[in-house]
Amino acid sequence: MGHPTRTRRRRARRALVAARLTAALTVPLSAAARPRIPAPAPAALAHLTPAGLAAAYAANRADAGRAARMAAAHGDSRRAAADRALASADRRLLAFDGRGAGLATEVLGDLAHADHVAVLVPGSDTSLDTYARFHRAAAALYAATGPRTAVVAWLGYTTPGTVSTTVTTTSRADAAAPQLRALVRQLRSLAPARAHLSVLCHSYGSVVCGRAAHGLDADDVVLVGSPGTGADDVSALGTSARVWAARGADDWVAHVPHVRADLLFATVGFGTDPVSRGFGARIFDAGAAGHSGYFTPGSVSLANLARITRGETSEVTRG
Repeated sequence: MGHPTRTRRRRARRALVAARLTAALTVPLSAAARPRIPAPAPAALAHLTPAGLAAAYAANRADAGRAARMAAAHGDSRRAAADRALASADRRLLAFDGRGAGLATEVLGDLAHADHVAVLVPGSDTSLDTYARFHRAAAALYAATGPRTAVVAWLGYTTPGTVSTTVTTTSRADAAAPQLRALVRQLRSLAPARAHLSVLCHSYGSVVCGRAAHGLDADDVVLVGSPGTGADDVSALGTSARVWAARGADDWVAHVPHVRADLLFATVGFGTDPVSRGFGARIFDAGAAGHSGYFTPGSVSLANLARITRGETSEVTRG
């Protein structure tokens, strides 16, 4: 039997999470909206080939530079700084759109000659304004994986806010799924034919991966800090990829109710916990990671994510 104090704390945390979910469903968040930030339309690019990657990167960097100048003229110094960083000469932008919350796909490494490719799919509250945080996660994975690996940071959809109505439904994920499948198809054409490709999905990003899994041309799909995928188990995902899942000991998402309920206008919640035995994923050790700590340099979680990325599945330490 559990210690009474710990039991009370667990109940209190669950109650807090439930209250936050209720608030997200019932309270309109008008303060979340920002004034529209002007930016040019995305660069018009020809069909991409490995030989054309350098030109595509340069065109998208130039577009980010124009977006930075427009944001600065608009008085938005935060967005201007984010765009300016992406316009730096050492950045490899496969895609960029500075309008609205913003979209970007960035490559770390030599995609055209990579033996291993990892795609990172972010969760809620990721936009161009917060892109530096997402980039740090991608850079940490790239540093941990060694040579002949490319990491693709995919901010290819409009993520929901952590406290919002959309974060409790699959609506954003449903819209993002076709784009994620298309990106993976594109990467298959740009990387060497036999490259090992993994899709690493964090938080709400795991909902995106769950909705995209059927038809996603990946060797491994990895779910970390997941609230659920919208599927009851791995077989319901409809993928031939190996499916992995992990949750750190300090991740608050453990206290999110893993349920799915049909309400009047939407289905709320994402169903089975991906780290539960019934889901059927390969569970690996994430150590003491908190919700934002899975890509922390030197962590157990990052070491295992790097092993999966490199295809060293027998070396992954199990949870």
